[in-house]
Amino acid sequence: MTFGAGGHSRQLLTSADCKLITLDRDPLAYEKAKELAKEFPNRVIPLLGRFSELPALLKERNIKQSSIDGILFDFGCSSMQLDNGERGFSVSKNGYLDMRMDAGRDPNQITAREVLATANEQELYKIFKVYGEEKKAAKIAQTIIQARYMIKNIETTRELVDIVDSCCPNEFRLDKLQRPQSNATKVFQALRIFVNNELNEINYGMVLSKYYLKLNGRLVTICFHSLEDTIVKRHIAGNTVNDVANPVPLRYLSPTLVQDQDTINQFLDSPWKAINKHVEVPSDDEVERNPRSRSARLRAAIKIK
Repeated sequence: MTFGAGGHSRQLLTSADCKLITLDRDPLAYEKAKELAKEFPNRVIPLLGRFSELPALLKERNIKQSSIDGILFDFGCSSMQLDNGERGFSVSKNGYLDMRMDAGRDPNQITAREVLATANEQELYKIFKVYGEEKKAAKIAQTIIQARYMIKNIETTRELVDIVDSCCPNEFRLDKLQRPQSNATKVFQALRIFVNNELNEINYGMVLSKYYLKLNGRLVTICFHSLEDTIVKRHIAGNTVNDVANPVPLRYLSPTLVQDQDTINQFLDSPWKAINKHVEVPSDDEVERNPRSRSARLRAAIKIK
């Protein structure tokens, strides 16, 4: 979860005697998973759907809770999606502003273009600020609304990049490798997360892992964004409320905020034991070989109850 182009799945199949259930919401990735299933007969069960659709998909195949040995989450957008300009994920390839990971599988899912055409200024500001942590969210939201009323709706990735650039005159942004980065990167990220409801899906996936893993089953997560990693970290620490990652860090859960000590203890009562004390990040050599890994953050845990 998710299958993507199948790199992790192939590595698991060739290095261990195992059977894989592969899940992806993207129909193209699903087709690749079916090809892998032909290559490794009786060892791959390809599934098409979101994390929130997994219980129904597993029930159809009579796969029960507490029956899975390990779950690997690879969150975010796949390289396959980024490389296809027509999908609208990439700031460097011109295409229609779609950004749906499901690629139209759900006809009711809104596109990024529709978000930009219908959301008001305050809603756009919140999307860019919360999901993209964009420092010029207010100015960008205002400019999009002005363009919408005075010129036309923003429909392509190139048009959106131009709008953002106009809000960042003479600004030169760098990524974590100190390489030039588009001013629109965070805006694209925010729209993608919003369109695909990614944070809620991640939270739901973490809840599912608790129910479907065996006792002593292994959980591995790979995140590429701080918002994703925060959800994972809070679940592993037990800092959840009604199975939702608590927005308040554990260190702030003091008697001044929570009067009942039993309530505080509930936050600390986690079904997980972290395998790695600190988050794992790629080495310099790995980043050199695969620049897209530069933001990757890996956590691993064992289900203990």
